[in-house]
Amino acid sequence: MPIRNSEPAGLGASAKQVAERASTLVRLELELAVLELKRKLTALGIGIALGVGALVLALFALGFGLATLAAGLATFLATWLSLLIVTAVLLVGVAVLGMLALRSVKKGTPPVPKQAIAEAKLTSEALRSNGRG
Repeated sequence: MPIRNSEPAGLGASAKQVAERASTLVRLELELAVLELKRKLTALGIGIALGVGALVLALFALGFGLATLAAGLATFLATWLSLLIVTAVLLVGVAVLGMLALRSVKKGTPPVPKQAIAEAKLTSEALRSNGRG
């Protein structure tokens, strides 16, 4: 809302007001962005901490589950044999997951955005030809 004086404001004064208000608006937008980013990072940090806690508990649960499985097998097999069976099953699982991981890593390397590079080259060529091609 413009300030009304008895004399009309000059173009320079009006431009100065617009620049000041734009500067204030940009500063407020940056402040809002910083506050929103802090809030989101806090929520993200809490989520990550809770996820790590859940992962630790899941690891313990897995260990107890495998111990239970070995103890169950030990009721009709020798203890060493039941532990060996559980270990063998775990090693097979490790091998399968390792092979899947290796295949996935090979698919993703090298991490170069080939499609984006191709599009950038096409755009660059189109701009160089100035729409003549």
